[in-house]
Amino acid sequence: MEPMYWLIAMAILLVIEIITMGLTTIWFAAGALAAVVAALFHAPLIVQFALFLTVSVVLFCFTRPIAEKYLNNSRTKTNINSIIGEEAKVTEEIDNFNQKGAVVVRGLEWTARSVDDNEIIPEGSKVKVKEVNGVKLLVEKQNW
Repeated sequence: MEPMYWLIAMAILLVIEIITMGLTTIWFAAGALAAVVAALFHAPLIVQFALFLTVSVVLFCFTRPIAEKYLNNSRTKTNINSIIGEEAKVTEEIDNFNQKGAVVVRGLEWTARSVDDNEIIPEGSKVKVKEVNGVKLLVEKQNW
């Protein structure tokens, strides 16, 4: 009867994975499959649980990053994240101490701050967007 419980757990985990597509529960479903095999060979329940946990954690830790790298590489950044890495032009001197500065990215003006608190970036400079912090862009000066 134990293999049936593991099969039910595996089915539930697979359904959750299909719904969320988060590459999380799939590894635990694989662990449940290993436990099914152990149950079919009449392994003690503690061995089944140990096998389930071991296989799940090992797969989660070691194969999930690789799978995400290959499966998520074609995702296009959307909305605000898409401007990270873009070049911008400073339209108002960026001075973190005086809390001022603005840049234009893709024809839109944004409030900007330098990633280096001690650096003042003059108007007309070319910068690269490093991060988005609320409604401000954190930028780094680039050389023309």
